[in-house]
Amino acid sequence: MAYTLRRKRLNPVLRDLVRENHVRTEDFIYPLFIKEGENIANEVPSLPGVYQLSIDNVLKECKELQGLGLNAIILFGIPDTKDSVGSDALCEHGLMARSVQTIKEHFPDMFVITDLCFCEYTDHGHCGVMDPKLETVDNDITLENLTKQALIHAKAGVDMIAPSGMMDNTIATLRAGLDGAGYSHLPLMAYSTKFASSYYGPFRDVAESAPSYGDRKSYQMDPANAKEALLESLEDQAQGADILMVKPALAYLDVVKEIKGNTDLPLAVYNVSGEYAMLHAAKNAGVIDYEQVMMETMLGFKRAGADIIISYHAKEAARLLKGNA
Repeated sequence: MAYTLRRKRLNPVLRDLVRENHVRTEDFIYPLFIKEGENIANEVPSLPGVYQLSIDNVLKECKELQGLGLNAIILFGIPDTKDSVGSDALCEHGLMARSVQTIKEHFPDMFVITDLCFCEYTDHGHCGVMDPKLETVDNDITLENLTKQALIHAKAGVDMIAPSGMMDNTIATLRAGLDGAGYSHLPLMAYSTKFASSYYGPFRDVAESAPSYGDRKSYQMDPANAKEALLESLEDQAQGADILMVKPALAYLDVVKEIKGNTDLPLAVYNVSGEYAMLHAAKNAGVIDYEQVMMETMLGFKRAGADIIISYHAKEAARLLKGNA
């Protein structure tokens, strides 16, 4: 009975032949944070290697990304002016609209995704228009504004829209709005299971989107709830989502696996800022082999069921994969 399981592990060529999951450069989406202005490249202390970039430097970044074989990006905007409704996000000449147009003009083959939300555009940092009586986001007014925002992105030439605000009926509302305006070809990647997580801290630094009061627990998901997580994603599927997502990724691999077992839709994970920052902190402390642990983490996402990985590690992973090709 010796070697009944180990036989396929003894030879490295055979190990490669029988490997069940693979991490590919094509699996990644890279987040970019666009700040109003020119010649801006502000590295974020809590996110080493991640920058707030003005659009001129975003173009340089896109050239580097394509050189690494990374052809999909997701955009977040950081406007100069914020107000209670996020007016810049509702302007056809706003930061995001101009950014999408500029990127597509210079890099027509780059697959451009926009994060559809208001937290970066509001002065209170919440994901929509606030209901003063309930002290939470007004679901229906925010849905109206999200549809306006989505149409602006569509007109600007975006390739896919990713609504992240966790409003009820977001996907159905956006699908109807886009289809009615002649954009039925545009896919929606739903932040279908997005938890009210403490792993988002560094993101709020780079996106300048921390709530000025309260928290987002009244609309993002309770981290304790796995059944509700599945329900959220299946509801978005029923409403017409093209791709589902779990955010964060690392502490929620059970949720990733459960959703993958109950849908035939592609599934993305968002390897969030806190997860990224922790690996860098461990590297700086000298307690891990950073590159090995990073790639093992990416493989863990794929093994759990992820088809797509949104990650700040994407460039690092692409360089390693390119070197191993």
